[in-house]
This record gives sequence, C-alpha cells and structure tokens, in this order.
Amino acid sequence: MDPAWPIRLLALDIDGTLVAGPEDPVVPFRTTAAVHLAIARGVLVALVTGRMAASARPLVDALDVAAPLIAHHGAVIRPRHGRLLFHAKLPPEAAGDVLTWAAAHGLRAHLNHLDRLIMRTDDSRAPFYGRLLGVRPRLVPDLRAVARRPVTKVMVGGEPLAPELLAEARDAFTGRAMVTTSNSRFIEFLHPRVSKGNAVAWLARRSGIPLGQVAAIGDNWSDLEMLAAVGHPIAMPHAPDAVRAAARRIAPPLADEGAAQVIEDLVLGAASAHGSAEPEDARTVALSAR
Repeated sequence: MDPAWPIRLLALDIDGTLVAGPEDPVVPFRTTAAVHLAIARGVLVALVTGRMAASARPLVDALDVAAPLIAHHGAVIRPRHGRLLFHAKLPPEAAGDVLTWAAAHGLRAHLNHLDRLIMRTDDSRAPFYGRLLGVRPRLVPDLRAVARRPVTKVMVGGEPLAPELLAEARDAFTGRAMVTTSNSRFIEFLHPRVSKGNAVAWLARRSGIPLGQVAAIGDNWSDLEMLAAVGHPIAMPHAPDAVRAAARRIAPPLADEGAAQVIEDLVLGAASAHGSAEPEDARTVALSAR
C-alpha cells in the first residue's frame, strides 16, 4: 500500500506499543499528549488490541478516543457508547478441536466471549487473570460444554510457549481459525477471517478514509496484517523480524515513548509539511502543559 498524505486515521496497538502490558494501566504523559494533539488536528485515532473491550476501556477513556474500539484482534468492534458494531465468533467445532489440541500438548486453555473470561474451576490462574484484566472470571467445570456454542476466542497458554508451536498451530487450523499471538505466553484462536488488518480496513471504509492515509503502530505477530494493510506501517523495535520487515518505519523504544515520538513526527509534523496548518512542536506543547 502506497502512503498518502495527510494521515487521517491512526491505529494504535496497546500492549507493547503504548504501555508494557495490562499490568501497566496508565499511558505515559508524552504519549497521551501526542494522541490528544492528533485528535485536536482532526485525525481519527483508534485503539486496536487483542484485549477484551472491558480491559481496554480505561485507556479509551484516558485518551478520549472517540473512534470505535477494535478488540480481540478485530473479532469485536465496539463504539465508546452504543451498540456492538461487529462480532465474529469462532465456530464450536473449531473451538472444540482447539481444546483437544491444547490438551494433547499439555497446555491450559480458557475462553473469551465478548467481555467474559471463562476458565475451569480448577485453574489456579483465574484470580490472577481476573485482577489483571479487571473482570471477574466465570468458573466452569468443563470448557467443552461452553464451547458447544460459538465463542469469541480460545486462549492456549504456557510459561512461556515454545516458538515453534505457533507455526504448528497455524498449520493445524489453516482455514478453520485465525491463529495469532501478542505475547510469548499465549496462542489465540479466533474466527478465520478475523485480523486487525481487516478491522482497520473496515473502520477506514466506514470513515471514508483511503488506506494510504492510515498509519498503524504495532509490536507483535497479531499486528502484522494491520501493518500490511495501511500506507504508513510502523513497528516497535522489539517486534519480531517479520513484523519489522512489514514496516516502513521503526519507532524508538517503548521505554522512550516511541509511539509518541512517531506521532509527533509523522502525524503532527507531516500534517503541516503537506499543506495544513503551521507546524506545532508536540514536544514543546506537551512540556508546556505540565
């Protein structure tokens, strides 16, 4: 996808891009200021995450993002206020086979359905994940009984997972599930047509924005399709090689608020350089607001 100017839609991954992870719930000041300036310039900003919507909602509110939230890697698109816009569910047969695959590999699984976290009653991780995600787990004796009806996502976890398992899972479920990961502890299984890339393309069409005028920042395998779909793909420096290869630009490190620096330079700076209002140094604005 060829880049076009000005950038009108900014799609931001959360974990590993804006914050370290769910255990780090506050977006740093400089990043928050850059997002607010982009919104003030008329750029549509969307958060695009593997999290359930409930877990991402505090960041949506803190950043004052008006665009629909893209959650569960694109399986769910939910507006800040109002009814659900999109929900793609993993079919029961595929979900059951994922549970079988996980058991055969000695891995633990749990289910996500919209904002519900569903775990086995004997899963000792339930209290920790409930606190981490800010939801109360629903504990059930048998995940298969729940998975007889469509669910949003099956999560398969270990500490950590062997890297070759992702490729094996993708081979095993080709055409039946979208298989991805956003950290080394989980492989995630969703409806086969789900991806962040498809969700961002949907939002761009809905907003009348060509994909060439979309910028996206991400850091992991689940962001690959999103970066491939837009005109301005940016990867974090710790991203896997294939994800960095899909990017036109590599952001500075997360510890240096790399996403903020990219927004300041590419979105805010480029807006003036390509024919809009006079340049505004986002760094100066952010510091003066302290």
